[in-house]
Amino acid sequence: MEIQRRGIIYDATQSSDAEKIAYTTSLVVLNSGVLLAGWQMGTEKHTPHNTIGLARSTDGGQSWQRIPHRFEHVLNGVPGSFLAAEMVEALPGRLQIYSTWVNRTDPTLPLFNPDTEGLLPTKIVVCESTDDGDSWGPWREIDTGELKGCAVTGPILKWSDGSIGCSFESFKEFDDPSPVEPGAWIVVSRDAGKSFTLPTLIAQDPTHGKYFWDQRLATKSEPGAYVGMFWTHNRAEQCDMNVHIIHGSTEQVPNANTIPTETVIEGQICACAADGNRVLAVVVDREQPGTIALWISKDNGASWGIEDRMVLHQHDEQALLTQGRTDIDYVEYWDDMAKWSFGHPAIQKINEGWLVAWYAGLPDRMSIHFAILSE
Repeated sequence: MEIQRRGIIYDATQSSDAEKIAYTTSLVVLNSGVLLAGWQMGTEKHTPHNTIGLARSTDGGQSWQRIPHRFEHVLNGVPGSFLAAEMVEALPGRLQIYSTWVNRTDPTLPLFNPDTEGLLPTKIVVCESTDDGDSWGPWREIDTGELKGCAVTGPILKWSDGSIGCSFESFKEFDDPSPVEPGAWIVVSRDAGKSFTLPTLIAQDPTHGKYFWDQRLATKSEPGAYVGMFWTHNRAEQCDMNVHIIHGSTEQVPNANTIPTETVIEGQICACAADGNRVLAVVVDREQPGTIALWISKDNGASWGIEDRMVLHQHDEQALLTQGRTDIDYVEYWDDMAKWSFGHPAIQKINEGWLVAWYAGLPDRMSIHFAILSE
């Protein structure tokens, strides 16, 4: 694997102050060959006014043009902000975007409550476009049952039989004093996103001592089959663990296994892709120097050779962080999450290679970068 081209999808250094922080990257390849990238943006991370940014490439990712659409952030009269911009072409010419909408009725409240460790009320929402993203219809809510603190995590899956999967994680709400019981879930649609199943559990520690965060799922060849990778945090021991991996199928309800396996890969958020017996993993490691690196497993994720690791981005983190990988103060860790100035990669197969995107920059200006990899 080699890097064929690098570039910038969205240059925050040339943007207004209202759009100077871009992060949480997504990618989708349309049937026409058009590529779309999405992200969330605002004056800072997690502000009450954060919205969605989009860009399009019609030349295989060589160049990108911003889509000027502005998304409606008021739902049923309630103001809100967005946390994701994951897309899928449900049917040819029918594009959908999935996001986490956060209730911002009181704009003075932070996203995370340091006293209860809960989140502001959220909804998983979807809207549609029939013109490759130039315009979008109204938002509608996806039912997550009794789960609270839900947030979209990673790409929207589409299998060969047309089924669509929206993966998300659950937490708890802002004022809930009960202990946190995080889980990774998926809802599946078999009618092109018109309706969804109730949530199916993907990963959860039954003791809730380990948190399987930021799941990134990728489809395998069989309908419903997936591989997933997780940023894994050991709350009991106050440390991050290596990236974890799981294999499963939405056709097995309930899933036979919901406890991922630890890999040798150090890092946090990990975007993955399945390609035959290979698993590609684009991993964020925030140790100094910070890196975003591609790892390749040739045996479905059972082993990972350091000789197959390739650094795509090296980062000089200049944010004033307080937490490392061990001895983590959980509340202060959430503060650091709002300061990190690189991460959240996405990966998609294009032609005979791969397109990878991520956010990176200085603490006061974060842009969306890309690399095209050839075999």
